[in-house]
Parts: sequence; C-alpha cells; structure tokens
Amino acid sequence: MASVHGVKSRTLSRQYKNTLSEFKDWDQRSHARQWILYPQNLGAQLSIDETSLSHDELYTIVTNKAAQGKKGSIVAIVAGTKADKVIEVLNRIPEKQRLEVKEITMDMAGSMEMIARRSFPAAMRVTDRFHVQKLATEALQEIRIKYRWQALDAENDAIEKAKEAGTAYLPEVLPNGDTVKQLLARSRYVLYKKPAFWTQSQQQRAELLFERYPDLERAYNLSLELGNVYDKTQDKLYGLTRLAKWHEKVRQAGFKAFNSISRSIQSHYKTIVNYFDNRSTNASAESFNAKIKAFRRQLRGVRSIEFFLFRFAKIYA
Repeated sequence: MASVHGVKSRTLSRQYKNTLSEFKDWDQRSHARQWILYPQNLGAQLSIDETSLSHDELYTIVTNKAAQGKKGSIVAIVAGTKADKVIEVLNRIPEKQRLEVKEITMDMAGSMEMIARRSFPAAMRVTDRFHVQKLATEALQEIRIKYRWQALDAENDAIEKAKEAGTAYLPEVLPNGDTVKQLLARSRYVLYKKPAFWTQSQQQRAELLFERYPDLERAYNLSLELGNVYDKTQDKLYGLTRLAKWHEKVRQAGFKAFNSISRSIQSHYKTIVNYFDNRSTNASAESFNAKIKAFRRQLRGVRSIEFFLFRFAKIYA
C-alpha cells in the first residue's frame, strides 16, 4: 500500500497509528499496557486463561463463551497472572453484573481459581478436563523418556566394551526394524493416541514396546482410564466414584508421577467434577489464545503492546 501511494512504509505505518486508526483517542490507551476492560461483553459463561503477547510476558485473559471467539469475546486482558491484580481490574465491573455469571472454566492454577472465586462468587467453577488429562499424558511420557535414557546409556556402554574388545558394535534390531533406542523415541506419538487410532505400524510398535516395558503399558492404561472417566460418566456422583477407583489403581501401580497427579486431582476435585454438569471445557480460551498468536504472526511480532491490543480489541471486543 505504501508503494502505491508513493510513501515509505514506515511513514505510512506511523500515520496509520497516530492518525488514521483513531488509536490516539482510544479510551483505554493510558492503561492498555496494564489492562483493558469491556464490561459490556460479560456473559453467563466465561473462560479464563493466560497467554504470552511478547517476550514471554504473560497476560490473563477473560473471554465470553457466547461470542464464540468473535466480536464481543474480550471481557478483560490484564498484565501478569497475580490474582490480586486481576481481581482489582475485574472488580471495576459492578457487582450486580458480576453476580450474573453462572459458570467459568479454567485450568488448575491456584491463581485462576482465586480470581474466579472472588470476582464471580455466584459462578460455578469448572476445571478444564484437558488440563487434567494432559498431566496424565506428561507423566506417561516421563516414564518413556526415563527408559529412553537408560537405553542410551546401555548402548554407550556396549559401544565402549566393543571398542575395548576390538570388535564392531551391532545393536539389537527388533522385528519392526527399530533398535531399542529408536523404539522408545518413535513411540512418543503412539502413547498420545487411543489404540483404535493406531496405524498398523504403530500397533506393532506398541506391542513391542509394551512387551519389553510392561510398566509403560500399565501407565498407558492408567492414562486411558482417566480419559474414560470423562467420556463415559454422566453425573457428579458417578464421576466421584470412578475417580476414587482410579486413585486406588494409581496407588497400587506405585508410579511417582501418577501419584503426584492423583494428589492434584484430589486437591481440585470439587471443580473437576463440576465438568459433569454441563460438560464445559476451556477449549474456547485455548482457541482464543491461538487467535492471538496468529494475529501476532500476521503483524510480525509486537512492537507496541498498547497498539497491538488496540487493533486486537477492534476485532474481538
């Protein structure tokens, strides 16, 4: 556009920012770096999450689910994740209006729960199921990585012994063509999937993996069973019962990482089982975070946080 009008791109960009865009008259410009607030976008169902705008600087974002990621989505964007600071901004919204919020979804961060509890006291707080399941998946991958390091150490030892003996080192090759080290490296995505979605080669790899490492199969089954609690449960009482059974299986398995997850779930069980009322998730917040990242890429980064938020709010607030 600058070349069409015969001006430098920087000059046009500066003119757009200072004159054409109405940025200088934006009513939230003075405090935009710290927070922006749109009380009129408050709805009955909200999501709260955190994301990075630039240089890993985190911002807490509250969005209205009813807007479906379009105009009217942004309720508040606040710099940082400190609960007191976010609460101070949200409490600028009249209490009567905040009491009309019926449900708010969030991750397992204690600060997010405190913000939701104190700013929207009448809202049912729901811990996002995918954050809970992600913990189980990460614990499973942690066990796989532990075995992979052991396989690397064993291979290095075998290579050194072969050198000392003056012989060539020949690694063990499994029926699918993988070495043990490769089997553990290439099983990463196998463990993310349910068996029904495995390809033929992935199924063969899983069989070899579980035959050699039974602990990985037990951990994989624990991860699947946690997902089944969400998928096959219709009410809170049944959900609590199934979670209790899962906790017992984790205790018997003796995996340290899964025991940590079990304790985290027990600490958040009240907001976790609220999922079974409306089966609400924080997917809308994750989708909105993706929009922010896409917008940031389109603008080739964030030079001015205030101007970035102004342009973003024009679309989504």
